[in-house]
Amino acid sequence: MRFIDEVKVEICAGSGGPGSSAFRREKYVPKGGPAGGDGGRGGHVYLIASKDQNTLLELYTQKHIRAKHGQSGLGKNMNGANGADVEVIVPVGTIIKDENGHVIIDLDHDKCRYMVAEGGLGGLGNQHFATSINRTPRYAQPGITAEPAIFFLELKCMADVGLLGLPNAGKSTLLSRISNAQPRVADYPFTTIKPKLGQVLMGHSDGFVVADIPGLIEGAHEGKGLGDRFLRHIERTSVLLHLVESVSMLEQSLQQQIDEIEHELSSYGKKLTEKPRILIINKIDALDQEGRDHLEEEVKLLSLPYLLISAVTGEGIDELLYQTWDMVKQKKMNA
Repeated sequence: MRFIDEVKVEICAGSGGPGSSAFRREKYVPKGGPAGGDGGRGGHVYLIASKDQNTLLELYTQKHIRAKHGQSGLGKNMNGANGADVEVIVPVGTIIKDENGHVIIDLDHDKCRYMVAEGGLGGLGNQHFATSINRTPRYAQPGITAEPAIFFLELKCMADVGLLGLPNAGKSTLLSRISNAQPRVADYPFTTIKPKLGQVLMGHSDGFVVADIPGLIEGAHEGKGLGDRFLRHIERTSVLLHLVESVSMLEQSLQQQIDEIEHELSSYGKKLTEKPRILIINKIDALDQEGRDHLEEEVKLLSLPYLLISAVTGEGIDELLYQTWDMVKQKKMNA
């Protein structure tokens, strides 16, 4: 399925049906009165968040959403039927903005429901306008016309933990090892081209959700590579796991790898650099003893808490999960 996290859509509720101008015609009633029914209400348009949805693809292909109009009023004081409402399912974490970019609502939990367009009221039939002076009014109200409006929808994934790092840092391999996600894993950069979510189980029912975003490169915040437009998906996370690979130290020092990601996070803004973070040094299975000794000397100079792991062999994974789980629980308690 194609991953779509931004969409522009035109939404229009249904217009109200016009009231009826009718009169009673009964055999034994010599002077019948007004008997026009009211028009039906136009249909509403609702956006409903669902945890079972993970893309805005349906809206991307649809572009225009219109509810049904209310039916006209009828004679014998019968009201017209209301127009059918339209319910559109969107992923949890969808933000609705008006055409000026102002946030209207954040659908941040499952089954959150918002009426984005209200149907027009139906017009009153002529029965409502009878007076002692005018007993046979021929006027009936038209229904209220609903006007279309432009909305921008933006998806930000709902995850507790975000994985970030340079391309080929091993994020996809780690995600597949610790969660139920099955991302593409290969030995070339940018195997992840869209955010992936995985559920990590801790015990029988507890756990946390991990989001893996495409690898960042220098200048990502300016639009280079794939990561800039996906950084929004870790804005909601409680903890960030920053992956660097130990084997890249031959080309780029540990501090250089860290600084490159640090620069992109601070340039993007949104307080990403203030989030609790664990530095994960991956692929230690590829180091010999001399390489490990050199790595230990370099990590002692770092200020970030760190863990040495191998996403391939599983070394250090248990400690990583428990440390991450503790940080997530602590963050939720303080929220």
